[in-house]
Amino acid sequence: MSGLLNFYRAFLNLPLSLLVKSRSIPTHPVAELELNLEQPIVYVLPYTSQTDLLILQKNCLALNLPDPLQENVIEGQTLLRFVFLDEGRRFFKSKGAKSETESIFYRYLDLHRANAELDVQLVPVSVLWGRAPGKEDARHLQVLTSFQRFLSMVWFGRDNFVRFSPAVSLRYMVTEYGADEKIAQKIARVAKMHFAKLRYSAMGPRLPNRDAMFNKILNSEVIQAAIAEEAKKSSPEKARKEAEKIINEIAADVKHESLRVADRVLSWLWNKLYQGINVQNADRVRKLALEGHEIVYVPCHRSHMDYLLLSYLLYHQGLVPPHIAAGINLNFWPAGPIFRSWGAFFIRRTFKGNRLYSTIFREYLAELFYRGYSVEYFIEGGRSRTGRLLEPKTGMMSMSLQALQRGLNRSLSIVPVYIGYEHVLEVDTYAKELRGAAKEKENAGLVLRVLKKLKNLGQGYVNFGEPILVNNYLNQYFPEWKEPSEDGRPKWLNEAVDNISHQVMVNINKAAAVNAKNLVGSALLASRQRALTREQLIEQLGSYIQLFRNVPYSKDMTLPTESAEVMLNHVIHLPRSGVLIEKDNFGELVRLERESAVLMTYYRNNVQHLFVLPSLVASMVLHHEAVSKDVVIKSVNRIYPFLQAELFLHFKQEELKAHIEAIIAELSRQG
Repeated sequence: MSGLLNFYRAFLNLPLSLLVKSRSIPTHPVAELELNLEQPIVYVLPYTSQTDLLILQKNCLALNLPDPLQENVIEGQTLLRFVFLDEGRRFFKSKGAKSETESIFYRYLDLHRANAELDVQLVPVSVLWGRAPGKEDARHLQVLTSFQRFLSMVWFGRDNFVRFSPAVSLRYMVTEYGADEKIAQKIARVAKMHFAKLRYSAMGPRLPNRDAMFNKILNSEVIQAAIAEEAKKSSPEKARKEAEKIINEIAADVKHESLRVADRVLSWLWNKLYQGINVQNADRVRKLALEGHEIVYVPCHRSHMDYLLLSYLLYHQGLVPPHIAAGINLNFWPAGPIFRSWGAFFIRRTFKGNRLYSTIFREYLAELFYRGYSVEYFIEGGRSRTGRLLEPKTGMMSMSLQALQRGLNRSLSIVPVYIGYEHVLEVDTYAKELRGAAKEKENAGLVLRVLKKLKNLGQGYVNFGEPILVNNYLNQYFPEWKEPSEDGRPKWLNEAVDNISHQVMVNINKAAAVNAKNLVGSALLASRQRALTREQLIEQLGSYIQLFRNVPYSKDMTLPTESAEVMLNHVIHLPRSGVLIEKDNFGELVRLERESAVLMTYYRNNVQHLFVLPSLVASMVLHHEAVSKDVVIKSVNRIYPFLQAELFLHFKQEELKAHIEAIIAELSRQG
């Protein structure tokens, strides 16, 4: 049997190498999952599949992880490095995958009794093919047969993900619960539950039958009341038709095949546009998804690219792309239907005076939450033209909290997201609008003109900020939030919405990504004549990095890892950066073009909040021959509330003194 199995694996390797291109989630599992390669690893797969096992082997070897087909040798015992939890529908079957797996778990547990240094790590691994959730009226997902797996290999070979989950320490299990057979059985049961949750987090709920969903929404009591109110102005038939028109205008029409096409198109687009997309703290979102949270992504809004970038990255993190609240201005042909099939639902700029529209939109959003779809909206309401965060528009947040209060049966978590670019495609347009030009309406011609500009635009950055667990927040500050309200709008709602919206902005700024362009821009814009010698600029960039490294604004901010000289050369070679090199007898002068100065302020403003307190301290010192530390701290304390409100700074008043002292110490160290 062993020889035949080896032959079968060798036979499978050829089509796998030709047809399958898999991606690992996370990209660097050893570092991100904190795996200890000095201790044995056992890979746990959900069901018997030689195809999945070979794909796992290929990924493990590429990631410098132990080969799953090699055995672990511990205390003279030879044990498999992989287990299957369930039999599945396979040609090569063991006598009983369940009992065999429990037996292997028990043997590993038993080894921990005699060896106190041993800590075997169980790593759950799921191989995902296609990730189509199916339709609501389709039959339930089933384990694939060998032939169906082959068809999946052909059809979904380029849409294959290997998802590594955090390891389970058997040393911990033995210490806490013992090492008998019941514990082995419990580990197997918990692993099965984990895979069920992981499958849901990766594929999401089934796609709705749109007609059935529309009928459910339109026949709800609140919308029937709104239709009746609208009918007073015309007739019941016209009011009903208007309601149907509105919901068709709003609703997304997600198609999984469209998402697969989008993946190919966007992969090409990012490779053409950017040198790389840097992602931080995605593990936070994966954890929330596995725990079954209703997730609302709330990014800052720099560019129309934001819609596409976040969905693309979430898909590549093994998560379901969200339904995205997009402005109605993007609902033009052909972009509108395409975006709708990718998960966009459209929202008008204002609901004022239109009760029917506002009621339908609110009910549609609540239905998305009820069905378990993640949602994304831009709390600033529109793209920032200055590079700084705008004041939050709280309408969507209010509707989110109202949906929770109505009885959402899952915890609601809001994930702030910082998005940054070294070049924003629309930055020229922003500069024109700030000078008074009228905003050009989005249309196909505008898209084509933008596409002509596609070129290498440096790096992109997506940092997932600290999530806000809304249920916990409301329980702590508004314990009455679950109580029904007599007038339909709870008294606590406005204050809660304002507080949470503000905290979202604060957490976005805490997750800022510092990059080469906004550092170079900050230095040149702060200098006389927007110019410095190369040596001065490199020294200044190094000073910035040391400051942020030694006195970080927050634990979520990210810094470049390159040297100051490498960063400067990178910016100089970016197309249309506006940073010029001029040479004379005294060396090289780095200068910012006059026309580019306004554009560069956009990138400087992305991280302006990081500089404000160090700059304030430095300014006080420079403008006084001598000033005591206490005077500086008191002066900053007086000004801070205004800066905090304007720039969404996160330091509480009681934390400010320690941070200012750290800044003073660092500036003193740098001289």
